[in-house]
Amino acid sequence: MPQTYLKAEEPGADIGNSTLPLLLKRNAERFGDSRVALREKEFGIWQSVTWRQYYEHVKYFALGLAALGFSEGDALAIIGDNRPEWVYSELAAQSLRGRPLGIYQDSILNEVAYVIDHSEAKFVVAEDQEQTDKVLDMKHELPRVAKVIYTDPKGMRNYDDPLLIYLPEVEEMGRRFEAEHPGYFEKSVERLTPSDIALVAYTSGTTGFPKGSLLTHANMLKMALNLARVDPKYPQDEFVSFLPLPWIGEQMMSVSTALAIGFTVNFPEEPETAMADLYEIGPHVVFSPPRVWEQQARSVIVKHLDASWFKRFIYRLCMPVGYQMADLHFERKKPSLAWRVMYALSYALLFRALKDRLGFANIRSASTGGAALGPDVFRFFHACGVNLKQIYGQTEISGISCIHREGKVDFTSVGEPIPDTEVKIDQPDPEGVGEIVSRSPALFQGYLKNDKATAETIMDGWLHSGDAGYITKGNQLVCIDRVKDLMQLVSGARFSPMFIENKLKFCPYIVEPCVLGHERGYVTAIICIDYKHTGKWAEDHRIGYTTYTDLASKTEVYDLIEKEVVRVNRVLPEAARIQKFLLLYKEFDPDDGELTRTRKLRRRFIAERYAKEIEALYQDVDRVHVESEIKYQDGKTATIVTDLHIRRMKPLDQYALEAERKWWQFWKPVH
Repeated sequence: MPQTYLKAEEPGADIGNSTLPLLLKRNAERFGDSRVALREKEFGIWQSVTWRQYYEHVKYFALGLAALGFSEGDALAIIGDNRPEWVYSELAAQSLRGRPLGIYQDSILNEVAYVIDHSEAKFVVAEDQEQTDKVLDMKHELPRVAKVIYTDPKGMRNYDDPLLIYLPEVEEMGRRFEAEHPGYFEKSVERLTPSDIALVAYTSGTTGFPKGSLLTHANMLKMALNLARVDPKYPQDEFVSFLPLPWIGEQMMSVSTALAIGFTVNFPEEPETAMADLYEIGPHVVFSPPRVWEQQARSVIVKHLDASWFKRFIYRLCMPVGYQMADLHFERKKPSLAWRVMYALSYALLFRALKDRLGFANIRSASTGGAALGPDVFRFFHACGVNLKQIYGQTEISGISCIHREGKVDFTSVGEPIPDTEVKIDQPDPEGVGEIVSRSPALFQGYLKNDKATAETIMDGWLHSGDAGYITKGNQLVCIDRVKDLMQLVSGARFSPMFIENKLKFCPYIVEPCVLGHERGYVTAIICIDYKHTGKWAEDHRIGYTTYTDLASKTEVYDLIEKEVVRVNRVLPEAARIQKFLLLYKEFDPDDGELTRTRKLRRRFIAERYAKEIEALYQDVDRVHVESEIKYQDGKTATIVTDLHIRRMKPLDQYALEAERKWWQFWKPVH
């Protein structure tokens, strides 16, 4: 019988008798001005905030909110980039027993309006002019909003709307409020309980509008500290917060774990400078979704192709050694002395400098979550000496339920449950595959104003994830795909589109593929090229182009992508191999509804929007004419009229097979 149940080896300790504001107070008393709690890069200079200053900002902002009429149970919406003011606002609302919630900074107007209205937010903290305008443009549709508090005054001088108030003004109101109500903040914090709602975390919304998950202080702290027991964090650690704070993964690190452990959180100057700022800080802890790791891997591969002949020689000399060592670790085999010596030399020649350029010189804890990371990317970072681990979980369980244990890392599984967490397979088939369900003290309290969805998600105390998976003989959980996303051909053959997509995304010239084939005769794909890297390749090969659409239509680019499809097809079962593909005239975009704000494919929407293109992939045609309206970031629209070419793949035996010989195999005969 296949195994269908997992439980952590070590039971969790009682760690829920606190709240996030109480932990902030504890850290302020413990560290005072001697340690940096937050650091923000502004005007090219890192500005530090000590734990005492952190506490005071939260205290006076909370008191200012109280002076403005914010009371227990009120909701506070926050929208903007990662800044210290974000966490001040969140903890201030918690301190007053309110409900903070985050809105993705790149959300369009109707998404912002939905979350504010659904949460019944009374106050909104908006970072700058752009975010403030989103709220003001819809203020007549949001009658509950009493104040919009902005944190960046740039461009706001001529704004005179009575809804607006500057955050430092609110803090000053808080100081006056304290003089009239001494001890108000301290009493408010002391009366908080672990079962109070700490956050309304909105899900990514892959099938429609997002749902608000109600998470308590106990939920968030139990998850954070149980995770730290198997993947330790320390007060002296540095962490760079560059992923959107509405995402539960970033909340897990920048708020709950940072307050529980006491490490320093660093905020980049701008989202575009995040990687450069990461390099400056050299963090000890990194947690990123797959898209970030994929982008970094693509960047390294492209840069090595454009490097000098000597650097290319070193890269091609050392990378195979790194891959071999990674494979030995994945297979739980001890490397021989010869391999350890070769890797040490490769590390000195390549990997040490490469890790430093990526910002990983001091890395101790590296993890990825939010979606499955492709095995090729996973293997790449282990070859470079980054001990990357897969994390698995959902917003509804405070972010984390499983992680790889030290010495048990592999690219097929998502590890084992963290302490206090149980995972099992619900209604497994004969092969042990079924829906992944879990339970722990971090399980959320339900969805805001959606009892039906809550009842469908929590059954008998178990969280039903909607993910299909199985448990290996080695007690590792393997997540295959979303249950609703698993596909079956008319022949009955089943395949995971996400697995194929992750293999394709290891190509530096592919940014987002969408694999198709459910109830069809064969597998096809719509592929979005990486404009930056593919454009650089085209320039190097003297191929002229004008726009993304023009570049994606080039025969040479189709030939380039076809080689990558062949690479992937070679490792797939025959039924799951891609038979046809087309290159889309644009990238999938969250603003167009094709991706969620965490950049997950919204397959149902894509199937509807590109129905004509998809049908053409299953007809005997070599091109399809399209006329489509696209929207630019500045709000302008344009109509694209073009013909999309459809490339039909040949049988694998008609492609030249390049023998994957390593340089140390040159003296051995090829069989």
